[in-house]
Amino acid sequence: MKLFVKNTISGLVPCDDNDYEEKKKLKLGEVYQVTISRPRNYEFHKKYFALINCAWECLSEKQTEFFKDINNFRKTMELNAGHCETIYSIDRKEFIEQVLSISFDKMDNDDFESLYNRVFDVILKYPLKNISQEDFINNLSNF
Repeated sequence: MKLFVKNTISGLVPCDDNDYEEKKKLKLGEVYQVTISRPRNYEFHKKYFALINCAWECLSEKQTEFFKDINNFRKTMELNAGHCETIYSIDRKEFIEQVLSISFDKMDNDDFESLYNRVFDVILKYPLKNISQEDFINNLSNF
């Protein structure tokens, strides 16, 4: 179990509802071992997923048919933003691109911010090419 917590005068407090729900699973009085690490900018991480969610909501019904779900959409945007590696598929006998992880331990703040900007550009260039950047930013502020 991984939780995001904030250190307060009262102790470690879950950052959001999901983290709170996970913490509730811990039994009172039990001893747990924890590893403390400082994640990359958590608020920027939430901003990235707001970007993905906003773009997903702006897609037409026909556009969403190209994607299995929102996670598939996110990975497609990351692939087109160049966040991938090329591997060889023995079965297909061809090189294919595979999306890289965006997990906290795989990317620092600078790399993640760069990915955000590249994905933002891809979203406006392809699936939302008929929406102005200003309109999209206005929609994004609602997320």
